[in-house]
Amino acid sequence: MIVLPGVWSVQGTVTVSDVSAHSWKQTPLNLARGAAIGTVEVVPGVSGGTVALVVGVYERLIDAAGHLMSAVKLAASDLPRGRGGQRAKEEAARIDVPLVVGILAGMVLALLTAARVVPGLIEDYPVGARALFIGMVGASVAIPILAMGGIRRPLDWALLPLGIAVGWIVTGLPAGTQTSPPLWLVGLAAAIAICGLVMPGLSGAFLLMIFGLYEPTLEALNARDLPYVGTFMLGAILGLGVFVKTLQYLLKHRHQATLAVMTGVMIGALRALWPWQDEDRAMLAPDADWLGVVPVTLLGAGMVVALILVDRHFTKKRQEREGSTPDGGPDGGNPEDAETVVMNRVTDDTIRIR
Repeated sequence: MIVLPGVWSVQGTVTVSDVSAHSWKQTPLNLARGAAIGTVEVVPGVSGGTVALVVGVYERLIDAAGHLMSAVKLAASDLPRGRGGQRAKEEAARIDVPLVVGILAGMVLALLTAARVVPGLIEDYPVGARALFIGMVGASVAIPILAMGGIRRPLDWALLPLGIAVGWIVTGLPAGTQTSPPLWLVGLAAAIAICGLVMPGLSGAFLLMIFGLYEPTLEALNARDLPYVGTFMLGAILGLGVFVKTLQYLLKHRHQATLAVMTGVMIGALRALWPWQDEDRAMLAPDADWLGVVPVTLLGAGMVVALILVDRHFTKKRQEREGSTPDGGPDGGNPEDAETVVMNRVTDDTIRIR
């Protein structure tokens, strides 16, 4: 057994006390986390999944979404056959409702606000905005690498460039143009773009740009176009159901390999955030004022580090209130009685890798 004092689990199973206790006390913090995720979702090239990693809720959200989809599937299967809804209720009970509600509420509020503000800022200050975001995402790459305990296996080194290639190619695709998109295309694009919310490195806003639906979607949000928004949400739910279950399986059974691909995608997708681009998003050489961009990039990286430290502080306080100890259970109890969490954020406690 390897014992590390650390921030993230490195590999395998992490046994801790119930650090993800289903408590509404964390609602203000979860609202802030959701607001951060929602804000970057309107920024082409920045992934909400990346921010979820930074603020320490990524895997918990994946698990919650997976339980939700399983509950819906069980209900759809059992109720028409007269089997009742017990199995669906048991699965739904495993959802961290306070976390999900807080994150979603924060995201919705941020989306409605950021959709009016952020695109204008990016248009007015494109070089500075991209410099800020490339610093943020670049610093975030360290998180999955830490979760892997470093890139050591030959398989990980093989998968890393594969992920880089995927991220680089996808972010290099040309933007489409749609003036009056049909609703079937809106639903399809939403089902694919939602992957950017779940998969670190892939930006949902950027994927919408490829479909030519980025601006129409922002306009629909601002105009409260219910048919458009409703179709978009339905497509996003269906796409989320398929992708989340797949990702949940991969994280459980192919943890190291999945993180290696994620890391590569995040690195490759930095292409979309290169500060100097032309109107067709082709990369240009730095201009004469490039030295002024460096502090902005460092500021972005510093913001990510600050978010991590703040989240570590709140997580530590929560663990202290719940009486968790490095030995596993509350008050030094049996670790086997504690909750088992994979790649969950643990602060200043001992991480035991089995």
